[in-house]
Amino acid sequence: MIATALDKLTPPPSAKLLGWHLLDAKPKEGWIKVGFDGKAEFCNPAGFVQGGLLSAMLDDTMGPAAFIMTEGELYTTTISLTVNFLAPAKPGPITAEAKVTQLGKTIAFVEGKLMAADGTLLATASMSARLLEAARVLR
Repeated sequence: MIATALDKLTPPPSAKLLGWHLLDAKPKEGWIKVGFDGKAEFCNPAGFVQGGLLSAMLDDTMGPAAFIMTEGELYTTTISLTVNFLAPAKPGPITAEAKVTQLGKTIAFVEGKLMAADGTLLATASMSARLLEAARVLR
């Protein structure tokens, strides 16, 4: 596994709840691949993973893409998150990929996608995020 700035962090409870686990990364390119657990407890009455949880998975992939690109120097806080749901997500493994499309001094733009284990594209997303200096956030 490639080393990233994420190696220095303790995963937050929300990431643990979602089953967040790093699968691959290219920090210099601002690209990351993350696995999630689409738990049965996350399902709506129709038996599909609820859209808000899918959005959380995308958010928890796109933010880390910027974090690793900045070598842990900058955290993100989401300004806007647009999600397009393309197919229902059945319980089971879910994979997300994200790529930083532009990294400015104070704002990052990131795109992401969510896939089922069989390769079905479940959702796409775009995010704009404010960049915060990690040293100030951790005070």
